[in-house]
Amino acid sequence: MALQSMTGFARREGTTGRWRWAWELRSVNGKGLDVRLRLPPGLERLETDVRRIAGENFSRGNLQATLALTSGESQLEAVLNQDAFAAVLAMRDKLEGLIDPAPLRLDTLLSIRGLVDFRETQDSEETVAVRDADIMSGLKAALSDLRSMREQEGAALARVLLGHVATVEALTSTIEADPSRSPQEIAARLSAQVALLMEGTGALDRDRLHAEAALLATKADLREEIDRLKAHVAAARDLVTKGGPVGRKLDFLAQEFNRESNTICSKSNASAVTAAGIELKVVIDQFREQVQNLE
Repeated sequence: MALQSMTGFARREGTTGRWRWAWELRSVNGKGLDVRLRLPPGLERLETDVRRIAGENFSRGNLQATLALTSGESQLEAVLNQDAFAAVLAMRDKLEGLIDPAPLRLDTLLSIRGLVDFRETQDSEETVAVRDADIMSGLKAALSDLRSMREQEGAALARVLLGHVATVEALTSTIEADPSRSPQEIAARLSAQVALLMEGTGALDRDRLHAEAALLATKADLREEIDRLKAHVAAARDLVTKGGPVGRKLDFLAQEFNRESNTICSKSNASAVTAAGIELKVVIDQFREQVQNLE
């Protein structure tokens, strides 16, 4: 599966009969999938299907979907209020002999408020069904376009992330190969520290001092942190390569990267290792910032 960014835009429009419709989709970062709809009055029935289809395409991102619907031509029809017309006829019969018995004229009927109403012609159920089907097809096409845009940005992000992972790997190798971590260097440093402490006093137990120094050296060893960093590098590279909705997993790995780099900096007793650890933290922050954009 392709890696996806959570940002993108898509628009699809079309015409069905006298109706013109247009979908606009906008997607930005989000912790989960949040679909916000703007549908014209009378089309609220489409909401359930829109949310379902959006969920089939995406798992994360704040998605705003707007549908515009306009009528290309207005067709009016005259609708007779049967109850009002019956009441008019009943009144005429009731007043027979008191008023002019001439037949009712059309202009007279039209002048009676509420008797005739002019309204836009109502589409048949079949016409409405065809229009709604075209609108939903347009939504699917727009979602496909949005997905393509998110995947294009995801591919660009993948290259950036793999570059950061390679830098983390290189800095880890630098820390691992630093001369300060060699047994000879550690032994020489401990001997110098013990000799410094023994100068001018005979109250210290040399054997006990050596034992404490060895214990401190063991606690300061970076082997576990280096091994975990290597494992995290392999896991991150695998997730980016496989793709799919891996943003949350990569964010977790970024936290683990940061944890190991903090420990290395706190344990370090060599300036070169400390410098590499600080650079490692900078790269990890950049990695995590980019990960926030991924689905």
